[in-house]
Amino acid sequence: MTQIQINSNQILQSFDEWCDLGEWVVVPSRLPQSSSDKVGLQSVILQLRGGAASTSSSRPPSRMLTVLCTVGEPNVASATEPLLVNAIRGEKSYQMICKKYPSFRERSENVDLVVEISLQPWKVFKPDGVILFSDILTPLPGMNIPFDIVKGKGPVIYNPLRTATDVDQVREFHPEESVPYVGEALTILKAEVNNEAAVLGFVGAPFTLASYVVEGGSSKHFSKIKNMAFSQPKVLHALLQKFTDSMARYIKYQADGGAQAVQIFDSWATELSPVDFEEFSLPYLKQIVDSVKKTHPHLPLILYASSSGGLLERLPLTGVDVISLDWTVDIAEGRRRLGLDVAVQGNVDPGVLFGSKEFITKRILDTVNKAGNDKHILNLGHGIVVGTPEENVAHFFEVAKGIRYAI
Repeated sequence: MTQIQINSNQILQSFDEWCDLGEWVVVPSRLPQSSSDKVGLQSVILQLRGGAASTSSSRPPSRMLTVLCTVGEPNVASATEPLLVNAIRGEKSYQMICKKYPSFRERSENVDLVVEISLQPWKVFKPDGVILFSDILTPLPGMNIPFDIVKGKGPVIYNPLRTATDVDQVREFHPEESVPYVGEALTILKAEVNNEAAVLGFVGAPFTLASYVVEGGSSKHFSKIKNMAFSQPKVLHALLQKFTDSMARYIKYQADGGAQAVQIFDSWATELSPVDFEEFSLPYLKQIVDSVKKTHPHLPLILYASSSGGLLERLPLTGVDVISLDWTVDIAEGRRRLGLDVAVQGNVDPGVLFGSKEFITKRILDTVNKAGNDKHILNLGHGIVVGTPEENVAHFFEVAKGIRYAI
Protein backbone atom coordinates (compact mmCIF):
# COMPACT_ATOMS: atom_id res chain seq x y z
CA MET A 1 0.00 0.00 0.00
CA THR A 2 3.79 3.15 0.16
CA GLN A 3 5.82 5.85 0.30
CA ILE A 4 8.27 8.61 0.33
CA GLN A 5 8.31 10.73 3.45
CA ILE A 6 9.58 14.28 3.56
CA ASN A 7 9.98 14.55 7.30
CA SER A 8 8.79 11.60 9.36
CA ASN A 9 9.68 13.11 12.70
CA GLN A 10 7.32 16.03 12.28
CA ILE A 11 4.18 14.07 11.46
CA LEU A 12 4.10 11.32 14.08
CA GLN A 13 0.95 12.78 15.58
CA SER A 14 -1.03 12.19 12.39
CA PHE A 15 -3.51 9.37 11.88
CA ASP A 16 -0.70 7.24 10.55
CA GLU A 17 0.50 6.56 14.08
CA TRP A 18 -1.82 3.57 14.09
CA CYS A 19 -1.79 2.61 10.43
CA ASP A 20 0.06 -0.22 8.81
CA LEU A 21 0.89 0.01 5.14
CA GLY A 22 2.09 -2.06 2.27
CA GLU A 23 4.36 -0.41 -0.29
CA TRP A 24 3.86 -1.00 -3.98
CA VAL A 25 6.57 -0.27 -6.51
CA VAL A 26 5.67 -1.75 -9.86
CA VAL A 27 8.54 -2.17 -12.29
CA PRO A 28 7.67 -4.03 -15.51
CA SER A 29 9.76 -3.96 -18.65
CA ARG A 30 7.35 -2.72 -21.28
CA LEU A 31 3.75 -1.66 -21.44
CA PRO A 32 1.50 -0.92 -24.40
CA GLN A 33 1.77 2.61 -25.69
CA SER A 34 -2.00 2.88 -25.84
CA SER A 35 -3.79 5.55 -23.83
CA SER A 36 -6.65 3.19 -23.03
CA ASP A 37 -7.62 2.12 -19.53
CA LYS A 38 -5.74 -1.13 -20.12
CA VAL A 39 -2.49 0.72 -19.65
CA GLY A 40 -2.57 0.29 -15.92
CA LEU A 41 -1.87 -2.28 -13.28
CA GLN A 42 -3.88 -4.81 -15.27
CA SER A 43 -1.30 -4.54 -18.03
CA VAL A 44 1.48 -4.88 -15.50
CA ILE A 45 0.16 -8.11 -14.08
CA LEU A 46 -0.62 -9.64 -17.42
CA GLN A 47 2.42 -8.43 -19.30
CA LEU A 48 5.38 -8.25 -16.93
CA ARG A 49 8.13 -9.60 -19.13
CA GLY A 50 11.88 -9.33 -19.30
CA GLY A 51 15.22 -10.83 -18.38
CA ALA A 52 18.02 -9.86 -16.04
CA ALA A 53 17.49 -6.57 -14.28
CA SER A 54 19.90 -3.74 -14.82
CA THR A 55 20.16 -0.04 -14.11
CA SER A 56 22.19 0.55 -17.24
CA SER A 57 21.20 3.64 -19.16
CA SER A 58 22.62 2.25 -22.40
CA ARG A 59 19.53 0.17 -22.98
CA PRO A 60 16.76 1.90 -24.93
CA PRO A 61 14.33 3.30 -22.38
CA SER A 62 11.17 1.28 -22.11
CA ARG A 63 7.98 2.68 -20.72
CA MET A 64 8.26 2.00 -17.00
CA LEU A 65 5.31 1.73 -14.70
CA THR A 66 6.37 2.56 -11.17
CA VAL A 67 3.63 2.58 -8.60
CA LEU A 68 4.61 3.95 -5.22
CA CYS A 69 1.48 4.07 -3.16
CA THR A 70 0.02 3.49 0.27
CA VAL A 71 -2.71 1.52 1.87
CA GLY A 72 -3.65 2.19 5.46
CA GLU A 73 -4.59 -0.53 7.86
CA PRO A 74 -4.86 -0.08 11.61
CA ASN A 75 -2.15 -1.82 13.61
CA VAL A 76 -1.16 -0.17 16.85
CA ALA A 77 1.30 -2.91 17.71
CA SER A 78 3.31 -2.39 14.54
CA ALA A 79 6.81 -1.02 14.84
CA THR A 80 6.51 0.60 11.45
CA GLU A 81 5.51 4.18 10.86
CA PRO A 82 3.21 3.99 7.87
CA LEU A 83 3.54 6.66 5.25
CA LEU A 84 1.12 8.09 2.79
CA VAL A 85 1.83 7.84 -0.87
CA ASN A 86 5.22 9.28 -1.60
CA ALA A 87 5.83 12.43 0.38
CA ILE A 88 2.47 13.82 1.34
CA ARG A 89 2.87 13.40 5.08
CA GLY A 90 5.81 15.71 5.09
CA GLU A 91 4.33 18.30 2.80
CA LYS A 92 3.17 21.46 4.49
CA SER A 93 -0.09 21.20 2.59
CA TYR A 94 -0.86 17.86 4.20
CA GLN A 95 0.18 19.09 7.63
CA MET A 96 -2.21 22.00 7.19
CA ILE A 97 -5.03 19.61 6.29
CA CYS A 98 -4.33 17.51 9.39
CA LYS A 99 -4.33 20.60 11.57
CA LYS A 100 -7.61 21.83 10.16
CA TYR A 101 -9.20 18.36 10.09
CA PRO A 102 -7.57 16.41 12.97
CA SER A 103 -9.87 13.40 12.68
CA PHE A 104 -8.81 10.72 10.21
CA ARG A 105 -12.41 9.81 9.55
CA GLU A 106 -13.20 13.44 8.80
CA ARG A 107 -10.40 13.52 6.24
CA SER A 108 -11.20 10.14 4.70
CA GLU A 109 -14.96 10.65 4.43
CA ASN A 110 -14.91 14.01 2.65
CA VAL A 111 -14.73 13.76 -1.13
CA ASP A 112 -12.72 16.92 -1.65
CA LEU A 113 -10.19 15.99 1.02
CA VAL A 114 -9.88 12.41 -0.20
CA VAL A 115 -9.15 13.60 -3.72
CA GLU A 116 -6.73 16.29 -2.60
CA ILE A 117 -4.76 13.98 -0.31
CA SER A 118 -4.72 11.14 -2.84
CA LEU A 119 -3.38 13.43 -5.57
CA GLN A 120 -0.73 15.26 -3.54
CA PRO A 121 2.07 12.72 -4.05
CA TRP A 122 1.17 12.12 -7.66
CA LYS A 123 1.45 15.81 -8.40
CA VAL A 124 4.89 15.89 -6.76
CA PHE A 125 6.45 12.68 -8.08
CA LYS A 126 4.17 11.61 -10.96
CA PRO A 127 4.26 7.90 -10.07
CA ASP A 128 2.15 5.64 -12.25
CA GLY A 129 -0.20 4.81 -9.41
CA VAL A 130 -2.65 6.83 -7.34
CA ILE A 131 -4.27 5.13 -4.37
CA LEU A 132 -7.48 6.08 -2.69
CA PHE A 133 -7.02 7.76 0.67
CA SER A 134 -9.15 5.56 2.91
CA ASP A 135 -9.03 2.70 5.41
CA ILE A 136 -10.09 -0.95 5.57
CA LEU A 137 -12.51 -0.14 8.42
CA THR A 138 -14.36 2.51 6.44
CA PRO A 139 -17.29 0.15 5.63
CA LEU A 140 -18.02 -0.69 9.28
CA PRO A 141 -20.55 2.07 10.10
CA GLY A 142 -22.53 1.05 7.03
CA MET A 143 -22.75 -2.44 8.51
CA ASN A 144 -24.07 -1.13 11.84
CA ILE A 145 -20.67 -1.45 13.54
CA PRO A 146 -19.75 1.94 15.03
CA PHE A 147 -16.04 2.67 15.37
CA ASP A 148 -13.64 5.50 15.75
CA ILE A 149 -9.92 6.11 15.70
CA VAL A 150 -8.52 7.35 18.98
CA LYS A 151 -5.21 9.19 18.96
CA GLY A 152 -2.51 7.09 20.58
CA LYS A 153 -4.71 4.00 20.67
CA GLY A 154 -5.93 3.36 17.18
CA PRO A 155 -9.22 1.89 16.02
CA VAL A 156 -11.84 1.31 18.69
CA ILE A 157 -14.96 -0.78 18.11
CA TYR A 158 -17.47 0.60 20.59
CA ASN A 159 -19.58 -2.55 20.79
CA PRO A 160 -17.40 -5.61 20.03
CA LEU A 161 -19.27 -8.53 18.52
CA ARG A 162 -19.19 -11.57 20.80
CA THR A 163 -22.52 -13.39 20.39
CA ALA A 164 -24.88 -14.66 17.73
CA THR A 165 -27.24 -11.81 18.60
CA ASP A 166 -24.45 -9.30 17.98
CA VAL A 167 -23.73 -10.80 14.58
CA ASP A 168 -27.42 -10.79 13.68
CA GLN A 169 -27.35 -7.00 14.08
CA VAL A 170 -24.69 -6.63 11.36
CA ARG A 171 -26.28 -5.25 8.21
CA GLU A 172 -25.43 -5.90 4.59
CA PHE A 173 -23.06 -3.29 3.25
CA HIS A 174 -24.29 -1.18 0.36
CA PRO A 175 -21.39 1.12 -0.56
CA GLU A 176 -23.39 3.35 -2.86
CA GLU A 177 -25.54 4.25 0.16
CA SER A 178 -23.03 4.08 3.01
CA VAL A 179 -19.82 5.40 1.45
CA PRO A 180 -20.85 7.36 -1.67
CA TYR A 181 -17.80 9.57 -1.16
CA VAL A 182 -15.57 6.61 -2.04
CA GLY A 183 -17.14 6.15 -5.46
CA GLU A 184 -17.22 9.88 -6.11
CA ALA A 185 -13.56 10.25 -5.13
CA LEU A 186 -12.46 7.35 -7.35
CA THR A 187 -14.34 8.79 -10.32
CA ILE A 188 -12.72 12.18 -9.83
CA LEU A 189 -9.28 10.62 -9.35
CA LYS A 190 -9.55 8.64 -12.56
CA ALA A 191 -10.53 11.75 -14.48
CA GLU A 192 -7.76 13.81 -12.86
CA VAL A 193 -4.95 11.38 -13.69
CA ASN A 194 -6.41 10.86 -17.17
CA ASN A 195 -4.83 7.41 -17.67
CA GLU A 196 -1.39 8.73 -16.81
CA ALA A 197 -1.54 6.49 -13.75
CA ALA A 198 -3.43 3.48 -12.46
CA VAL A 199 -6.03 4.21 -9.79
CA LEU A 200 -5.77 1.69 -6.95
CA GLY A 201 -8.30 0.64 -4.33
CA PHE A 202 -8.25 -1.75 -1.39
CA VAL A 203 -10.40 -3.62 1.10
CA GLY A 204 -9.97 -5.65 4.25
CA ALA A 205 -10.33 -9.44 4.15
CA PRO A 206 -13.16 -11.09 6.12
CA PHE A 207 -11.02 -12.68 8.83
CA THR A 208 -9.00 -9.51 9.42
CA LEU A 209 -12.14 -7.39 9.65
CA ALA A 210 -13.73 -9.95 11.95
CA SER A 211 -10.65 -9.84 14.16
CA TYR A 212 -11.02 -6.10 14.68
CA VAL A 213 -14.73 -6.16 15.45
CA VAL A 214 -14.54 -9.18 17.77
CA GLU A 215 -11.39 -8.08 19.59
CA GLY A 216 -12.68 -4.51 19.85
CA GLY A 217 -9.65 -3.08 18.05
CA SER A 218 -6.08 -4.19 17.55
CA SER A 219 -4.86 -7.24 19.42
CA LYS A 220 -1.69 -8.98 20.48
CA HIS A 221 -2.90 -12.50 21.17
CA PHE A 222 -6.21 -12.60 19.25
CA SER A 223 -7.75 -14.53 22.13
CA LYS A 224 -11.30 -13.29 21.60
CA ILE A 225 -11.52 -14.10 17.90
CA LYS A 226 -9.99 -17.52 18.54
CA ASN A 227 -12.39 -18.10 21.41
CA MET A 228 -15.23 -17.49 18.99
CA ALA A 229 -13.63 -19.63 16.29
CA PHE A 230 -13.17 -22.63 18.52
CA SER A 231 -16.16 -22.36 20.85
CA GLN A 232 -18.74 -20.70 18.58
CA PRO A 233 -17.60 -21.51 15.02
CA LYS A 234 -21.10 -21.08 13.57
CA VAL A 235 -21.23 -17.54 14.91
CA LEU A 236 -17.86 -16.66 13.39
CA HIS A 237 -18.78 -18.24 10.08
CA ALA A 238 -21.95 -16.16 9.98
CA LEU A 239 -19.92 -13.00 10.58
CA LEU A 240 -17.30 -13.98 8.00
CA GLN A 241 -20.02 -14.59 5.41
CA LYS A 242 -21.46 -11.12 5.97
CA PHE A 243 -18.02 -9.56 5.50
CA THR A 244 -17.42 -11.72 2.43
CA ASP A 245 -20.59 -10.63 0.66
CA SER A 246 -19.96 -7.02 1.65
CA MET A 247 -16.31 -6.88 0.54
CA ALA A 248 -17.08 -8.52 -2.80
CA ARG A 249 -19.70 -5.84 -3.33
CA TYR A 250 -17.26 -3.14 -2.18
CA ILE A 251 -14.54 -4.24 -4.60
CA LYS A 252 -16.98 -4.12 -7.49
CA TYR A 253 -18.15 -0.70 -6.37
CA GLN A 254 -14.57 0.58 -6.29
CA ALA A 255 -13.90 -0.87 -9.74
CA ASP A 256 -17.04 0.72 -11.15
CA GLY A 257 -15.99 4.00 -9.59
CA GLY A 258 -12.58 3.98 -11.24
CA ALA A 259 -10.21 1.62 -9.38
CA GLN A 260 -8.10 -0.32 -11.87
CA ALA A 261 -6.71 -2.79 -9.32
CA VAL A 262 -7.68 -3.68 -5.76
CA GLN A 263 -5.55 -5.11 -2.97
CA ILE A 264 -7.10 -7.32 -0.28
CA PHE A 265 -5.48 -7.05 3.13
CA ASP A 266 -5.63 -10.18 5.29
CA SER A 267 -2.94 -9.14 7.73
CA TRP A 268 -4.26 -11.19 10.63
CA ALA A 269 -4.88 -14.42 8.68
CA THR A 270 -1.36 -15.51 9.56
CA GLU A 271 -2.41 -15.66 13.22
CA LEU A 272 -4.23 -18.82 12.18
CA SER A 273 -2.68 -22.26 11.89
CA PRO A 274 -2.77 -23.71 8.36
CA VAL A 275 -5.74 -25.92 9.17
CA ASP A 276 -7.66 -23.00 10.68
CA PHE A 277 -6.71 -20.74 7.76
CA GLU A 278 -8.34 -23.31 5.50
CA GLU A 279 -11.56 -23.02 7.49
CA PHE A 280 -11.79 -19.38 8.54
CA SER A 281 -10.01 -17.43 5.80
CA LEU A 282 -9.29 -19.28 2.57
CA PRO A 283 -12.88 -20.17 1.56
CA TYR A 284 -14.05 -16.62 2.12
CA LEU A 285 -11.19 -15.08 0.15
CA LYS A 286 -11.98 -17.49 -2.67
CA GLN A 287 -15.65 -16.50 -2.57
CA ILE A 288 -14.69 -12.86 -2.93
CA VAL A 289 -12.39 -13.51 -5.87
CA ASP A 290 -14.91 -15.77 -7.62
CA SER A 291 -17.68 -13.21 -7.17
CA VAL A 292 -15.58 -10.30 -8.44
CA LYS A 293 -14.23 -12.21 -11.42
CA LYS A 294 -17.75 -13.05 -12.58
CA THR A 295 -18.57 -9.40 -13.12
CA HIS A 296 -15.07 -7.88 -13.43
CA PRO A 297 -12.92 -10.63 -15.00
CA HIS A 298 -10.07 -8.28 -15.90
CA LEU A 299 -9.76 -6.48 -12.56
CA PRO A 300 -6.39 -7.42 -10.99
CA LEU A 301 -6.69 -8.54 -7.37
CA ILE A 302 -3.69 -8.57 -5.03
CA LEU A 303 -3.55 -10.40 -1.69
CA TYR A 304 -1.35 -9.28 1.18
CA ALA A 305 -0.92 -11.34 4.35
CA SER A 306 2.04 -10.42 6.52
CA SER A 307 4.44 -13.16 7.67
CA SER A 308 2.72 -15.60 5.34
CA GLY A 309 5.59 -18.09 4.92
CA GLY A 310 3.68 -20.82 6.73
CA LEU A 311 0.67 -20.41 4.46
CA LEU A 312 2.39 -19.68 1.17
CA GLU A 313 1.22 -22.67 -0.87
CA ARG A 314 -2.37 -22.02 0.19
CA LEU A 315 -2.53 -18.37 -0.90
CA PRO A 316 -2.79 -19.00 -4.68
CA LEU A 317 -5.82 -21.19 -3.98
CA THR A 318 -7.72 -17.94 -3.39
CA GLY A 319 -7.54 -17.20 -7.13
CA VAL A 320 -6.01 -13.73 -6.79
CA ASP A 321 -3.77 -12.40 -9.53
CA VAL A 322 -0.84 -11.39 -7.30
CA ILE A 323 0.53 -12.64 -3.97
CA SER A 324 2.38 -10.06 -1.91
CA LEU A 325 5.37 -11.34 0.09
CA ASP A 326 7.07 -9.71 3.04
CA TRP A 327 10.84 -9.89 3.56
CA THR A 328 10.70 -12.95 5.83
CA VAL A 329 10.42 -15.12 2.73
CA ASP A 330 13.27 -15.39 0.25
CA ILE A 331 11.58 -14.26 -2.94
CA ALA A 332 13.25 -16.93 -5.10
CA GLU A 333 12.06 -19.60 -2.68
CA GLY A 334 8.66 -17.96 -2.49
CA ARG A 335 8.29 -18.09 -6.25
CA ARG A 336 9.23 -21.75 -6.32
CA ARG A 337 6.70 -22.54 -3.61
CA LEU A 338 3.94 -20.48 -5.21
CA GLY A 339 4.66 -21.59 -8.75
CA LEU A 340 6.27 -19.44 -11.40
CA ASP A 341 2.91 -18.79 -13.04
CA VAL A 342 1.83 -16.81 -9.97
CA ALA A 343 2.65 -13.10 -10.00
CA VAL A 344 4.34 -11.87 -6.83
CA GLN A 345 4.82 -8.54 -5.10
CA GLY A 346 7.74 -7.75 -2.82
CA ASN A 347 9.81 -7.87 -0.89
CA VAL A 348 12.78 -5.72 0.19
CA ASP A 349 13.22 -5.49 3.97
CA PRO A 350 12.27 -1.92 5.00
CA GLY A 351 15.32 -1.98 7.28
CA VAL A 352 17.52 -2.01 4.20
CA LEU A 353 16.68 1.67 3.80
CA PHE A 354 18.91 2.40 6.80
CA GLY A 355 21.91 1.23 4.75
CA SER A 356 24.05 3.08 2.27
CA LYS A 357 22.70 3.93 -1.16
CA GLU A 358 25.04 1.34 -2.66
CA PHE A 359 23.67 -1.29 -0.28
CA ILE A 360 20.10 -0.32 -1.08
CA THR A 361 20.77 -0.57 -4.81
CA LYS A 362 22.38 -3.99 -4.36
CA ARG A 363 19.41 -5.32 -2.41
CA ILE A 364 16.92 -3.97 -4.94
CA LEU A 365 18.72 -5.61 -7.84
CA ASP A 366 19.17 -8.82 -5.86
CA THR A 367 15.43 -8.94 -5.21
CA VAL A 368 14.56 -8.26 -8.84
CA ASN A 369 17.00 -10.87 -10.14
CA LYS A 370 15.80 -13.51 -7.67
CA ALA A 371 12.20 -12.79 -8.61
CA GLY A 372 12.90 -13.79 -12.20
CA ASN A 373 12.03 -12.53 -15.62
CA ASP A 374 8.35 -11.71 -15.30
CA LYS A 375 5.29 -11.37 -13.12
CA HIS A 376 7.04 -9.45 -10.37
CA ILE A 377 5.99 -6.22 -8.67
CA LEU A 378 8.96 -4.76 -6.83
CA ASN A 379 8.18 -3.27 -3.45
CA LEU A 380 9.12 -3.16 0.19
CA GLY A 381 7.89 -6.07 2.26
CA HIS A 382 6.10 -3.85 4.79
CA GLY A 383 5.76 -0.29 6.05
CA ILE A 384 8.72 2.05 6.27
CA VAL A 385 10.24 2.17 9.75
CA VAL A 386 10.20 5.38 11.77
CA GLY A 387 13.46 7.27 11.36
CA THR A 388 14.25 5.96 7.89
CA PRO A 389 16.40 8.57 6.10
CA GLU A 390 14.12 10.23 3.62
CA GLU A 391 16.89 10.50 1.05
CA ASN A 392 17.24 6.72 1.14
CA VAL A 393 13.54 6.27 0.47
CA ALA A 394 13.87 8.63 -2.49
CA HIS A 395 16.87 6.58 -3.67
CA PHE A 396 14.80 3.38 -3.55
CA PHE A 397 12.20 5.06 -5.73
CA GLU A 398 14.81 6.36 -8.17
CA VAL A 399 16.54 2.99 -8.53
CA ALA A 400 13.23 1.22 -9.03
CA LYS A 401 12.22 3.58 -11.82
CA GLY A 402 15.59 3.16 -13.50
CA ILE A 403 15.54 -0.63 -13.75
CA ARG A 404 15.40 -2.16 -17.23
CA TYR A 405 15.04 -5.80 -18.13
CA ALA A 406 17.08 -7.66 -20.69
CA ILE A 407 14.81 -9.20 -23.31
